[in-house]
Amino acid sequence: MKITDSSFSRTGAQLLVDALKVHGVDTAFGVPGESYLAVLDALHDAREQIKFVICRQEGGAANMADAYGKLTGRPGICFVTRGPGAANAAVGIHTAFQDSTPVILFIGQIDSEVVEREAFQEMDYRRMYGQMAKWVAQIDRADRVAEYVSHAFHIATSGRPGPVVLALPEDMQKELGPISNAGRYQRIAAHPGAADMQKLRGMLEKAERPFVIVGGGGWNQQACDDFQAFVSTFNLPVGCSFRAQDLIDNRDPHYVGDVAVGLNPKLAERIKNCDLLLTIGARLGEWTTGGYTLVEVPRPKQKFIHIYPGAEELGRVYQGDLLINSGMPEFAAAARALAPARHVWDEWTEGARADLEVWQKPVSTPGQLNMSEVVHFLRQRLPPKTIVTNGAGNYSIWVHRFYQYTGFRTQLGPTSGAMGYGVPSAVAAKLVHPECAVVSFSGDGCFLMCGQELATAMQYNLKIVFIVVNNGMYGTIRMHQERDFPGRISGTQLVNPDFAALARAYGLHGEIVTATADFEPAFERAWNAKTSALIELRIDPESITPRTTLSAIRAEALKAKSK
Repeated sequence: MKITDSSFSRTGAQLLVDALKVHGVDTAFGVPGESYLAVLDALHDAREQIKFVICRQEGGAANMADAYGKLTGRPGICFVTRGPGAANAAVGIHTAFQDSTPVILFIGQIDSEVVEREAFQEMDYRRMYGQMAKWVAQIDRADRVAEYVSHAFHIATSGRPGPVVLALPEDMQKELGPISNAGRYQRIAAHPGAADMQKLRGMLEKAERPFVIVGGGGWNQQACDDFQAFVSTFNLPVGCSFRAQDLIDNRDPHYVGDVAVGLNPKLAERIKNCDLLLTIGARLGEWTTGGYTLVEVPRPKQKFIHIYPGAEELGRVYQGDLLINSGMPEFAAAARALAPARHVWDEWTEGARADLEVWQKPVSTPGQLNMSEVVHFLRQRLPPKTIVTNGAGNYSIWVHRFYQYTGFRTQLGPTSGAMGYGVPSAVAAKLVHPECAVVSFSGDGCFLMCGQELATAMQYNLKIVFIVVNNGMYGTIRMHQERDFPGRISGTQLVNPDFAALARAYGLHGEIVTATADFEPAFERAWNAKTSALIELRIDPESITPRTTLSAIRAEALKAKSK
């Protein structure tokens, strides 16, 4: 419908930007495209209220929006062009879905008059993103912009948070529509019932070896504070699910490790042998359950309590003795208010913490550069509120095991296992929290997937320390390759650039470290640089994990095959 009445004084693009302001948007990430020129023009008028961060690839922009959503709890906003732009952005939307992060992706779309002709870069985004987002829609009329945007914000933040995708036809962006009187969105969440909380307390009182796994999205600082008070009152041991270690201060005596890739064998045994498993916010997916081996499907042998913000997840894989549909802030507040119960597991909790402290001591590794020593140094050197980011790869196991995250949103990493996240998430973190130090880890393969966002760090004069762990291969895949097809190397070798020289080409500080003793002075130079800095760590390819080597994996696999 074309609206031509002069009393309608705003275009669809202007109405969209007005709606973003109403909903409190202060930052948007994107790569420009001709399919949403009218929106870019409207953003020019709103540049004092909304900062448009110009990115170098749509995957980087979507990852930045995901990091923003994680850091703030508000939807991260991303703008991309149709076709190739939307395809590139898919990696960040997939991460946002698996990580339960509120994100809204706006895609410029073809003019509605040429739809279904396979026009230039034409795609149906409902079909493309159907299983990857909470809601996918197209705004075909300017007079419905405010309605669609309001719905998008409500869906992205309510229940289990996640991504929403809205397509914006070019003609709609220029069409006139009515000025809206819509207000700001409200987050909608379930609350735990009093009877359920009393049942939880009663189950705790009967337990002898309880264990808590915490994770997922939808947390905020107050929820983390309430949760920490709850576990302190009941003296409960807490393990964090994959890349959710910052939901509790790792220096707290109740934190006993991450329940994820590279799991401490002693921690795994404690989970198997606990008599009450209390899971708060985590989905109990493949990584958190050791491939569904730590907790039996469908009925765990432990008494099982599961608290989750989305009702559709409760009972999906595991049947529980108590299933509570609740937002994380709502549950944490109710848990903090519980009266203390009798408990007999003090030694159990202390033992789990003692196991962690042994597990976090540096280990010996092949080669001259020891990653456990590097991370141990950073643990002592970095300010408490430092935000540490990483992408995906075996290199991240060193960080997760030997670093100590000091509280809410000091860790950013993709539970989706998406490579390329480390650099763009660090850029977003520094933009959101310029007062915090930011250190970013990437592998050599991981870095080159979104490493061009170094240009974004340079353009916005951000000061970040980027660390690239270079072992000359796609290390995680090579590790699995050696286990399944020992000695048959295929598709995992890498010939890399000089990453330090590449950083200098971007105008940043860059240097190479090949020995443990050289890392500390190199880090201090990077820390004191006037720009962002990149340190390339060249490690021995044999140093594949803190627990084993490539040769040992190959030898074990060959031995097994010979039997």
